[in-house]
Amino acid sequence: MTSSLKPLVLWGVEHGPNPWKVAFALDELSLPYTHRIIDFAAVKSPPFTDLCVNGRVPALEDPNTGITLWESGAILEYLVETYDNTTSSPQRRLSFSRGTPEYFLAKQWLHFQVSGQGPYFGQAVWFSKYHAEQLPSAVERYVSEIRRVTGVVDKALEGKEYLVGGRYSYADLAFLPWFMIAYSHWYARTQPGMFADKVSLDEFPNVKAWLARIRARPVTAKSLEDRFLTIENLHKDTA
Repeated sequence: MTSSLKPLVLWGVEHGPNPWKVAFALDELSLPYTHRIIDFAAVKSPPFTDLCVNGRVPALEDPNTGITLWESGAILEYLVETYDNTTSSPQRRLSFSRGTPEYFLAKQWLHFQVSGQGPYFGQAVWFSKYHAEQLPSAVERYVSEIRRVTGVVDKALEGKEYLVGGRYSYADLAFLPWFMIAYSHWYARTQPGMFADKVSLDEFPNVKAWLARIRARPVTAKSLEDRFLTIENLHKDTA
C-alpha cells in the first residue's frame, strides 16, 4: 500500500517535540513523507497559518485523503486510524483493534500525554530558557510537575514493559520527545536533559528502563539518528 501513496507533508520546527512525535509515528508506519522544518517565527504567519490557524506546530497534510490536521494528538489518532490496519498490512504496528480495552487505554494515555505531560514540561522549558525575567518559583512549580508526571508513568509501568497491551504502541511513542528533553540528549547528541540536574531519572527505575527499551528498538533508534542528522544538516546549510 505504501508504495502507491503520495508523500504526506509534516510541518515542524527544529527542536519542537510534537512534530518529531509525528515523524516517529510516520517512520513506525513506514509512510512516505516530506518533513518541512521552518523557522520558529514563521509559524505565526502565512503560509503556515493558512494550514494551522493556531500558529503552532505540527501540521500534517495528507494528499491521499485531502485532509490537513494540526494538534499532534489528533494527528497520531488520524495516522493509526487511517494507516495502521490495511489489507496489505493487517498486523497493527502502533495501535489496537477498535472497541477493545487496549484501544481505549491507548487513547487514555495519549490524552494524558497531550494534556498532562506536554503542557507542564513545555512550561518548565519556557520559564527556564525563554521567559524574559527569571522566575525561580515558576521553574520550581513546573519542575515539580515533571517529577509528578514521571512518577505517574513510573507507577503505571510497574511490572510492565509498555503502557498498554504488553507491546509498544503510540501510547508509549507519544511520551518519548518530552521525556528526552527533560532527561536525555535532545538539543544535541552529548547535551544532557534540561532538567536532569533537578530530577534524577534514577528516582523512576521503571521509566528509565522503559525509555531505554524504546530507544533500543531499531525503528526508534533510526528515527532518533535521522533526527540528529537532519538538524546537523540544517546547521551546515546555514553555516
